[in-house]
Amino acid sequence: MAKTKTNADVGDVSILSSGVKIEGRMYSDGNLRLDGVMNGDILVNGNFTIGETAEIKGEIKAQNITLSGKVEGSVSADQKVILETGSRLKGDLKTKILVIEEGAVFDGKSEMSNENAADKGP
Repeated sequence: MAKTKTNADVGDVSILSSGVKIEGRMYSDGNLRLDGVMNGDILVNGNFTIGETAEIKGEIKAQNITLSGKVEGSVSADQKVILETGSRLKGDLKTKILVIEEGAVFDGKSEMSNENAADKGP
């Protein structure tokens, strides 16, 4: 049986720039980068990059999450979460692998497990 490729398979990335402000829920079937402001929940069936200028209030679920901006809310990743230098996360986090770089701020609880963290929900 042939495998159907998704956006996440081919490396496509949808980019929402710093001038974008979103209220509500957002879903992406592929990789996503957000540099704007989001008030609401985000579900990404791929990799999610939160840029330096991004500010998010809400739940985030994705395969892998790289955080450079600010998040207030729960974060769940099936595989890995990276908190880069200068990032700020205020909320709980669930993932298999957690990387916190020097200069990142994390205020919350973390849970690391070999189970799919995003499937379990925050």
